[in-house]
Amino acid sequence: MTSDGALNAVDTPPAEQLYDVVIIGAGPAGLAAGLSLVRARRRTLMIDSNRPRHSATLRSHGFITRDGVPPLELRRIGREEFEAYPAAEFHVGMVRSVEQIDDAPDADVARFTVSTKGLRGEKNRVVTARTVLIATGLAETLPALPSIRAWYGTNLHSCIACDGYEEADRALALIGETDDLAEHALLISQWTDDLIVFTNGIGQISADDEASLVARGIAVDRRPLADVVGERGAMTGIQVADGDFVPRDGGFVRPRYAAAATFAGALDLATDADGLIVVDGRGRTSMAGLYAAGDTTPPGPEQLLVSAGEGARAAVAINRELLGPLATHPPLNLAGRTEVG
Repeated sequence: MTSDGALNAVDTPPAEQLYDVVIIGAGPAGLAAGLSLVRARRRTLMIDSNRPRHSATLRSHGFITRDGVPPLELRRIGREEFEAYPAAEFHVGMVRSVEQIDDAPDADVARFTVSTKGLRGEKNRVVTARTVLIATGLAETLPALPSIRAWYGTNLHSCIACDGYEEADRALALIGETDDLAEHALLISQWTDDLIVFTNGIGQISADDEASLVARGIAVDRRPLADVVGERGAMTGIQVADGDFVPRDGGFVRPRYAAAATFAGALDLATDADGLIVVDGRGRTSMAGLYAAGDTTPPGPEQLLVSAGEGARAAVAINRELLGPLATHPPLNLAGRTEVG
């Protein structure tokens, strides 16, 4: 292995047997897609680094039949269901690269080579695939406050729809440095009448939006912050850089997000202004045979149930593509109707 962590010719194993599908990421989107594909008897390799973004979150909410289940437990159940099928294979590793095989004409042959670095004692792998689904979700950057990670997932949350109910009727903070804080504050206000938006001297709220928030009883604090503080395992408030202390019981943080798919950079996929992978209604990217689903696609972070649905929808499209065309009939769309053109 080279000094920058890349695989060299000695480290790189030979390409392994062809897979119908390689799924990168074992969150809700990847697991839902994987379950659908192995039930269709598609030889499917799922690759995951076991480093989920919400590993600190104690409970996930809004996922039907699993409301209140810890996210790690949800992943464990999903993996067990996936691996119960003969066509399933799971690899703990980090994807180093996904490369298109230039002379592969269609889905009847290998169209991609996927290289990984094995983790937790697993070997490096190089596999080939007829199709690839990217379901890696997002990487997030929180405001640079020394102790913010200590409260993230317990007293501070990023998903308003997921955790608003549990934070109801408390003195809450919204901390962020983006230009959409007013919209987030409006959503939070349905659970509390005691909310302060902290911009840390960076986040942008227009004068008109601030007036609208103030009219709803929501305060805006534009001062730079020093830290989020607490005691005895509970958040107690916000320490402002000027020495002031603002008592708060908990709240929400607005991270900055980026698609967690740096391995796909060489593929030159179409992305939006935020770097998220653009897909059509079936989850197809701008490259034939390559799909994406979940938070790594616009609009970005969503509820777990929505991501799972996107993964399941992409799996339907992948399975249909792998069957190949019919000579006399156009393919079915996801609603079961025939498409023209």
